[in-house]
Amino acid sequence: MNNLLTDIDLAPKEGFRGFGPLGLEGQESFMSDVNFAKFISTAIGVISIVGILWFVFILMLGAIGTMTAGSDKQALENSRKRILNGLIGLVVLVAGLFIMRLVGLILGIENILNPVYLIDIITK
Repeated sequence: MNNLLTDIDLAPKEGFRGFGPLGLEGQESFMSDVNFAKFISTAIGVISIVGILWFVFILMLGAIGTMTAGSDKQALENSRKRILNGLIGLVVLVAGLFIMRLVGLILGIENILNPVYLIDIITK
């Protein structure tokens, strides 16, 4: 009995090229850690910017809530809590970067926020 499915050639004639500009076509293999470092650095930057924009948004909502509260003590307290929560979130965001840097200095890893440096230390 012949199995016709095994006779079908599913491999592409030119070879698999990846997804285009997301891959490393035409680059040296050592560039992959540089691209990874750029990705992590960009992700940290984007998360920081989103956190700061969220803080500004929460601060404005709290300020509007304070202005429109009038004599309602519950609405005034809610808007104060909203502003305080926004400040706490901003402090946590900024403190997280400083704590990571401090842990790196204590452990003797000077570039702890640089993932390429960390990978080199771990693999050696």
